[in-house]
Amino acid sequence: MKIFKHHIPSITLSLFVAEAFVLIASVYIGAALRFYGDNFLLLPKFDHFFWLACFFSMVMLFSMSLFGMYRSNYREDTRNILLRLMPSFLLGFVILTSFFYLLPNLDFGRGVLGIVIIVAFILLLLVRTIFYHTYEFGLIESRILFLGCGSLARECSELAMNNINHHNYKIAGFVKIKNEKCQVRSSSVLSREKPLIAHLMESKANEIIVAVDDRREGNFPIQQLLQCKLNGIKVTDASSFFEREAFQIRVDTLQPSWLIYGSGFDQSFWRAFVKRIVDLFSSILILLVAFPFMLITAICIYIEDRSPIFYKQERVGRNGRTFMVLKFRSMRNDAEKGIDPQWATNNDPRITRVGKIIRKLRIDELPQIFNVCVGDMSFVGPRPERPFFVQQLNEQIPFYNVRHSIKPGITGLAQVRYQYGSSVEDSLQKLQYDLYYVKNNSWFLDVLILIDTFQVVLLGKGQ
Repeated sequence: MKIFKHHIPSITLSLFVAEAFVLIASVYIGAALRFYGDNFLLLPKFDHFFWLACFFSMVMLFSMSLFGMYRSNYREDTRNILLRLMPSFLLGFVILTSFFYLLPNLDFGRGVLGIVIIVAFILLLLVRTIFYHTYEFGLIESRILFLGCGSLARECSELAMNNINHHNYKIAGFVKIKNEKCQVRSSSVLSREKPLIAHLMESKANEIIVAVDDRREGNFPIQQLLQCKLNGIKVTDASSFFEREAFQIRVDTLQPSWLIYGSGFDQSFWRAFVKRIVDLFSSILILLVAFPFMLITAICIYIEDRSPIFYKQERVGRNGRTFMVLKFRSMRNDAEKGIDPQWATNNDPRITRVGKIIRKLRIDELPQIFNVCVGDMSFVGPRPERPFFVQQLNEQIPFYNVRHSIKPGITGLAQVRYQYGSSVEDSLQKLQYDLYYVKNNSWFLDVLILIDTFQVVLLGKGQ
């Protein structure tokens, strides 16, 4: 499904909605147990009780999202579910008690809250376990058929079998195109003598993925695909399949006409205005919260390697305009003395001990809040690169400049889903995430990226 232009797996959305109802029901069950009496089940006479139940559900869902419980796939056992629910509920409890402390008139009592927490924990553990077994035993799966058996079809099938996006796929087979070199198992290749619709009916597949390397006239069965479409079969292009499953837009299959005529790429004034207001408000809020951590970081950097604490570096921003980015220094003072700019690697000897920690937790990015305040950057967007690398990458990677159509960001889809780039290949992978963000950017996607960023910082998932 697409929500605000962003692809959300149906199973994830189903789990989210189911757990929202479970959490609301837990409030009523907990209150009923707390006020159990002669009249059987008595509920407290609160006019705002339903809204309190909804608020409880929202807080708990938010806490679970922060701990990645709607991002990881469902191949997890009961023990792992339990270990991930515990910190989620602890954070939710802290948020709720803080809220009730500030607004005591809305509090429905510590006794009720304690019982509600226990009931909700047990029910969510049960729901998660059921979903896990349902997924593991293949009771929820989609059957797909691939048109093509070349390199593109092989990559698409590998993506489908990796289940990185909570989808459980069953591959019905591959239909070979004339003169196409086969790069999949021959046992899974279906006869091209039969019409596509016949293969789909026999295999009971509900979607066909068009992954043909060569679409020259005479090789491409356009009429058969149209017949499938008219018979209610979902027909999906390989580029759209990658966009849906991997949150990437493949550069090697991208056509300029798709960028021009395709949906998305919202660069409207209203979108930019709202994003700017949110950036300013968030900058002030995060600066207040993060200031103690920034102060500790500055002291640690000075103790290990003296000044300067910060460093400025020229980066490429929106429409190719350059600006000076501000970051905490994570490398030695002489890191690039007398040499051309170099890619940073995972075990780069130029990185200091403090630098390794602040890079892992993304703390080195915090001073960029000041770049957001002056309007050079946004909170969410593609990572700004140095002009030296941008010139190289423009020459080697097609459509690289598309990422400069919006403001760069402190965090972004590529930053939370891919490690620090240290090569042209890494830059290509990150560009495919950036293109997805440029095409589908919205406030909803920004929120999801910020939640993922919280996981990187809190759970140490940084690279």
